[in-house]
Parts: sequence; structure tokens; C-alpha cells
Amino acid sequence: MPVEKGDFILIDYVAKVKETGEVFDTSLADVAREAKIYQENTVYEPMLVVVGEGWVLKGLDEQLEGLEVGKKATLEIPPEKGFGVRDPSKLKLVPLRKFRERDITPYPGLEVEIDGKLAVVRSVGAGRVQVDFNLPLAGRTLIYEVEVKQKLETLEEKVKSLLHRRMPAIPVEKVSLEISGEGELKIVLPEEALIVDGLQPSKRGLTVDVFKLLSEVKSITFIETYRRKEAERKKEAEAKPSEAEEKPGQASPPSEGR
Repeated sequence: MPVEKGDFILIDYVAKVKETGEVFDTSLADVAREAKIYQENTVYEPMLVVVGEGWVLKGLDEQLEGLEVGKKATLEIPPEKGFGVRDPSKLKLVPLRKFRERDITPYPGLEVEIDGKLAVVRSVGAGRVQVDFNLPLAGRTLIYEVEVKQKLETLEEKVKSLLHRRMPAIPVEKVSLEISGEGELKIVLPEEALIVDGLQPSKRGLTVDVFKLLSEVKSITFIETYRRKEAERKKEAEAKPSEAEEKPGQASPPSEGR
């Protein structure tokens, strides 16, 4: 069946600039390496999209509807439905001394922060620097090569995919779910949750996602169990005095010959 609005889908994609063929984003590690945009801290895997929720560019979101699982599609996105059209008023001239005061040597293509906003240096003249506050891909037509890898059907698949989106460090195969007929959802987190940065905000975000997207869920309970490690138990046991050891304040028996 074709993808519909509200569907939970996993997609692989390669995003390019139409005019140049430059790859600027992808979910595939080998493509990222070939395009020299690979980042060590990025997880390359099919991306979760709930169609129509605005999680991706508007032009991409709209064109996901009607795609078939397992079939590749090439989608063209105009600037107004991508990163926006270029706004000439966002080109500014900044005195060169402003950069020198910050020990910055400007050159075309340099990304800088000015008054809390990101900009790109376009040109450097005698005493003035032209900077561009437009998004780097503003005004560009984009090409997305997309394959819908899977459509998630069950409540368990959907909840776990939302959890993975919010807490990628937790292995979802170690998460167990219980759902009652009254819509009470219990999420049992593994011990790996202990090392997740910002766990509480992530749980709040997941709760918002579930209540918004899964109307059958009426309440959510998180269960976390942390066990003392075996090495810690052994260390504590070794630190405790044995029964045979002398107790504080107890006199030693007199020696022979006294």
C-alpha cells in the first residue's frame, strides 16, 4: 500500500543540490564517506518520519505521500519548499576591524557568528567584508533520492521508533513494553538508560510524541531498574571485617606467662 499522511516510515535518502550535484546530507554511511561529509558522531541509519508532521523539509514531506515501500524515488524540491528563497536584504557589509578585534581573518566561505547569528563571508574588500545571513542552501533546488525501507504498523514498533529518536543511546531491543486494554503503556528501560544525558527531558519529549501521535495511549509509566554491579558487591564484601576479626574495644586474651 502507498504511504499516507500520518504513517510512520523509515527512509534512506541522499540529498543533493540540483545545480551542482553536490551531496549535502544522507542516511547512508558509504555515500557520506564518498562525498566527504562523513561525521564520526553521526549515526547513519534509516530515518524515522511521521508523514505530515513537518519533521523534514516541506517539499519532501509532501512528496512522501504515495511512495511505495521498497521502491526508490527521485524527488525535486524547489527553494520555496526547501531552505527558502534567497533574500538580498540579508547580505550585509561589516567593517573589517570587527573581525580583527576578534582575531579572525575573514575569507570567502568562512562561517562566522555575528550578533548571535550565523553568516558566511562572501567577499573581503578594502576595509569591509560582505557577509550573507541567508541559509547556505537558500535559493537552491534540491534533489532527494529516497527509498521507503519500512512502514511501521504495530504500536510497539511505533513507540520504540519514537524512543530511539529521542534516546538513540538506548538499545531498543532491550526495551520492553506493556500495554493494557485501557491504554496504559508501561515502558521498561534497561540499565543503559543510566548513562543517557538529559534522560528526563528525553522522557518528557517521548511522552509528548506518544500522546500526540498515538491516540490509543492514555497514560505512560516509565520503569527503571538499576542493579549493583558484581565487582562493587565483591569490593564491599572484602571491605567488611570478618566475624573472626577483633571488634573495636574488645580486649585481647592474656598471653601465656603473664
